[in-house]
Amino acid sequence: MTPTRISPTAYAPARTRLHALLAATVLAGSAATWVPQARAQNTSAAPAAAPASASAVKPGEPLTLNFNNAEIESVARTMGLLYGMNVVVDPRVKGTMTLVTEKPVNRTTAMAQFLTSLRLQGFTMVESAGLFKVVPEADAKLQSAAVETNDSAPKGATGGQIVTQIFRLNFESAANLVAVLRPLISPNNTINANPGNNALVITDYADNLRRIARIIAAMDVSNATEVEVIELKNAIAVDLAPLVLKLMDASGGPGAPAGAPDTGFKTTVIAESRSNTLIVRAANPARVALVKSLVEKLDQPSSKNNGELGNLHVVYLKNADATKLAATLRAALSGAAVSPPPGAGVGAAPGTAAPAAATSGGQVQADTATNSLIITAPDPQYRQLREVIDRLDARRAQVYVESLIAEVSADRAAEFGVQWQGALGNNGDNNIGLLGTNFGGAGKNIINLATGGASGAVLPGNGLNVGVAQQTNGVYVLGFLARFLETTGAGNVLSTPNLLTLDNEEAKIVIGQNVPFVTGQFTNTNSGTGSVNPFQTIERKDVGLTLKVKPQISENGTVKLTIFQEVSSVQASTVNNSNGPTTNKRTIESNVLVDDGSVVVLGGLLQDEFTGNGDKVPGVSDVPFFGNLFKSEGRSRKKTNLMVFLRPVVVRDSAATERLSLDRYEQMRSGMKEAQPVPDAKLPVSEAPVLPEAVPVAQPKKAAP
Repeated sequence: MTPTRISPTAYAPARTRLHALLAATVLAGSAATWVPQARAQNTSAAPAAAPASASAVKPGEPLTLNFNNAEIESVARTMGLLYGMNVVVDPRVKGTMTLVTEKPVNRTTAMAQFLTSLRLQGFTMVESAGLFKVVPEADAKLQSAAVETNDSAPKGATGGQIVTQIFRLNFESAANLVAVLRPLISPNNTINANPGNNALVITDYADNLRRIARIIAAMDVSNATEVEVIELKNAIAVDLAPLVLKLMDASGGPGAPAGAPDTGFKTTVIAESRSNTLIVRAANPARVALVKSLVEKLDQPSSKNNGELGNLHVVYLKNADATKLAATLRAALSGAAVSPPPGAGVGAAPGTAAPAAATSGGQVQADTATNSLIITAPDPQYRQLREVIDRLDARRAQVYVESLIAEVSADRAAEFGVQWQGALGNNGDNNIGLLGTNFGGAGKNIINLATGGASGAVLPGNGLNVGVAQQTNGVYVLGFLARFLETTGAGNVLSTPNLLTLDNEEAKIVIGQNVPFVTGQFTNTNSGTGSVNPFQTIERKDVGLTLKVKPQISENGTVKLTIFQEVSSVQASTVNNSNGPTTNKRTIESNVLVDDGSVVVLGGLLQDEFTGNGDKVPGVSDVPFFGNLFKSEGRSRKKTNLMVFLRPVVVRDSAATERLSLDRYEQMRSGMKEAQPVPDAKLPVSEAPVLPEAVPVAQPKKAAP
């Protein structure tokens, strides 16, 4: 059917308002073009009515568009009229648009061309509850209601329409893909990563999301091959695995950029000693093939250089002591217990090798200088020995023992006494009587004070002393003395020695003084002219706190402790004793079983001592109240509580050791910071030394399984 062109003059009354709005119509079976005769000078007016041909567009019929410098709002309303859509134009959408098709196009193509023109001018059309809104592109992400939750590209949206798409990733990290996809998305649209479920939320045009979906599908793939098991024929798996892994890391591809996380899968090689095989997993089959080729070249039989005894091997130990381990291996090979040779071990000279014991088919020697084993054995027997060595040469756990020694003592003493002396008779009498009481000695006795007090040879005792002196022949003589004394004393001693030692190794800590004790002496007592030099022999002993601990960790996590603990001190009153000082000693020696991190009490001393003494005149002293003038009493009470507590903590790796060390380091550092002197302008020194801030050591990362 030949298309017929409709002349604009037939619609002269409405031509002025429609020349910029309606530029398309449809004729039955073919396309007809509506060409406006006037330019778009007055295109802002809304159309009063549409021609019958524009409102009666049938579905599936082609359209020919011819908008020349028409207002965007007018074009949008015309497209809504043609497609039967409710269109709302945002007031911020301003400007003109030229939309022309050279030949008839279908409805989908016409709408796509309209949306593309909007997009080029910074606008777009979004749908919300059946209402189509023309808004600026920057606001489209806030008003778009179309959300796709499947992992593929959006299917129902038009290419120029903005939608929100959620992509759930299976292998790749969502945070890593944000940097890759951000340049491919419009500046006004968004891309966000949700690390919780490893998903990407992208708001952009539907046609661009289809392209991004293909990119994500190509990148979200597994970056590791299946596990490969390589059986070795000659080499030892535990020796070959570190070498192969080091070579593969050296020949690996380019790493991650500076400052970016390295998410590439690294080649993993694990030795399985029981079956003497290597377990390999790599990023791609090519890397696995490279590992197999390298292993095949290295898995060659060793040369026979020791006759019938087999190969000569050197095994460098990481944790165990070579001398002790060699003795253990020789005993295992010979089937008899072999003790280490005298002088071997800690006291052995560096660079000397412990004597080897010939066994049935093998020999084991220890080189103390390099802490290594020299093994001469056939390959089958050497493999057995290597498996034993690898298990015994493991990193040993350590035990941190916290001990607490608490001692609380309280002393109380009270003394009371009345003494008096007097003479009976007159001056010149032949016989004079003496009557009185005296108790105690030194500064407590009335007679000693009366005879030596005037010259200062004897001083009164401690406490309150009340005396009365009477004059006799011009001399004052002490005739009455009353003493009152009460003493109290309390002590609180807390010691917290701590030790860190290897499993099944004894540790010792001594905190105290090295006190001299006289063990013999010689003095020249002759009056002759012989020359003899007097001398003394002295023995020094440690006095203070001594703690010896030997821990042993069991498989269930408990710790067996062999403990020797001693607390000794010098009695203050005997420091200047001619026979030497007297020491107080408290010792505990025991074996206990403690759970990791639990507190155990070893034992202690609970002592309550009471002492009472009294001097009195019989009979008279028993008279109520009046009898106190004829007596002297003293009482004392001493209570001592001593307890010893231990808390072992198992430290199994370097990270735990570092945490423990840094905790104690910061504890000491904070104490130094709090002990700073108060600033004073008169004193130039205003700062005390403080430990520097500790920097944790970075732990090596483990290879991915």
